[in-house]
Amino acid sequence: MAAMDRVFHDLHQQGLLLLANVADAGGARLVERQGSKAVATSSAAVAWSHGYQDGDKLPLALLAGTVESMARVLNVPLTVDIEGGYSDVPEQVAKVVGSVIDAGAVGINLEDGTQSPEQLLRKLDAARNAASQRGVDLFINVRSDVYLKNLLPAEQRLEELLRRARQYAAGGANGLFAAGVVEPGEIATLCREVTLPVNLLWRAGLPGPAELQRLGVRRLSAGSSIAEFLYGAMSGLTQRFLQSGQLDTGGLKAHSYAELNALMATQADRT
Repeated sequence: MAAMDRVFHDLHQQGLLLLANVADAGGARLVERQGSKAVATSSAAVAWSHGYQDGDKLPLALLAGTVESMARVLNVPLTVDIEGGYSDVPEQVAKVVGSVIDAGAVGINLEDGTQSPEQLLRKLDAARNAASQRGVDLFINVRSDVYLKNLLPAEQRLEELLRRARQYAAGGANGLFAAGVVEPGEIATLCREVTLPVNLLWRAGLPGPAELQRLGVRRLSAGSSIAEFLYGAMSGLTQRFLQSGQLDTGGLKAHSYAELNALMATQADRT
């Protein structure tokens, strides 16, 4: 574990780290076999694979079990998206962090969502303490949702994201996940002004890997996009098989995030 945490930190200093986020141990094994230098979970994909919505809905036991099953089959570092820590209480966030570390993770994503940066800083401190108690140099990648959730008018987002990045860096974060940023000029400003390695989320229209590396980006995540396509492919294959008894793989189309998240809603979520 101690060796893996160091390896994962070092990967953020070796060009652009590409992470094809997965949901389960089988996917983790496949991604490693394709040559990935590390494996990352997608919180949405993990939740959907267990029949839960994304958005802090997944029970901790299922999360920890999933992480443990992935770590069992991997020989590269594993980083886990724990959303907002599955709680607003820092002590509970520490429990979540401790559980995924014990299960084999050496990195986490921790998001601010619609909460204040100060709340995220309290969670960040709790996460760091949980890791220190276990002797793990946990890579804490803080996701700021200023862009992803349109928290401010477009002309104010970059300034706010930079302000939060400075706070998170001072609070002990190891990386900044600037999810939703796609414009090259804004990416360049982020990479120039932020002291943390910058992580972007894949989106149509985002510059290619070579250009992102030139701009200074250190990490690019697929997020839930792969899972969205896979569920869409499964839906199309199943529908045609049930109609015809044949496996026709033509015309596959991905489901959207919203479609999948709505599909996983329980009756309680709908009321």
